Amino acid sequence: MKENVNNFFKNIFNPDGSSTGKSAFPPTPMKVLIRKEIGSHIRSWRFIILIALIVLTFGASLFVSFSGLRETINNAQDPDSAFVYLKLLTTSDNSIPPFHIFLNFLAPLLGIALGFDAINSEQNGGTLTRLVAQPLYRDNLILSKFFAPLIIVSVLFTSLCMLMIGAGIITTGINIEWQEVVRISGFIIISIIYVAFWLSLSILLSIVFRQGATSALTAIGIWLFFTVFFPIVINLIIRPFIPNPNYISEQEYLAWNNLILNLLRLSPSQLYTDATTTILMPSVRSLGPVSIEQMIGAIPSPLSFKDSLMIIWPQLTGITAAMMVCFALSYFVFMRREIRC
Repeated sequence: MKENVNNFFKNIFNPDGSSTGKSAFPPTPMKVLIRKEIGSHIRSWRFIILIALIVLTFGASLFVSFSGLRETINNAQDPDSAFVYLKLLTTSDNSIPPFHIFLNFLAPLLGIALGFDAINSEQNGGTLTRLVAQPLYRDNLILSKFFAPLIIVSVLFTSLCMLMIGAGIITTGINIEWQEVVRISGFIIISIIYVAFWLSLSILLSIVFRQGATSALTAIGIWLFFTVFFPIVINLIIRPFIPNPNYISEQEYLAWNNLILNLLRLSPSQLYTDATTTILMPSVRSLGPVSIEQMIGAIPSPLSFKDSLMIIWPQLTGITAAMMVCFALSYFVFMRREIRC
């Protein structure tokens, strides 16, 4: 009995790639594939260019935030003035957008660049058949294509926020509050999920299309549609049906505006904007129009992290569900696909 228990734990924690380590997670072949994918991404020029672009925009946004930080701290009418480090991510002098607005445009490009040729490049190069011929499962391959870029993105966003906190402590001498740490961590997690959605979508397109240029153009076209053209289309369709505000009640007018906002939230970029704005600005109490009756008695004070999380819970679950659906489709298509030379 004792030998059986010892063998059970050896099978779970066995570090080598022998047959006795089948219960270990992640399996050894998947670890090797993840290390290989991380190394190939880090050495690629497109990743270096995107990293340089994100770091430059982060530095520019941080410089603008530091330049107006003293006025922001001394503004007694701002309920968020006590959260110095959240202000570094949201404050701007209108010359350039704040960092979370920049990231709304750059994060999809990062996810698309890391996944648009994940499968078709292996197939065109003739290495996909060699990988499948090895003693590893197909799901290890598709999971490594998904998790390796997410590890890189997680390290990138965490490092940038840590640099921002360190620069703030050195410059201002103000210690960071626990709620600021929690909200910045939530911002990082939401950004990673947002990148994961575009990464899973680009991996799906790389499986469907054989040419990398076709999958890249399709992914960029979807991103441009939801980011630029989708709000225009919604306004063109809905605006003619909205009655004159002078002839309807306030509740009916608010209902029409809520309808427009709900339709706009079909776009992932709108969901990300709502979620990051609420997380980084504790004073945000609503993501839609509020009537005068609802504003009576409201005190302009910051919300707790739990209350802010409850406000953005539909947006967070929407982004997560879209990411899971795209990855499930890519997993299903890849597992059932016939791989030939």
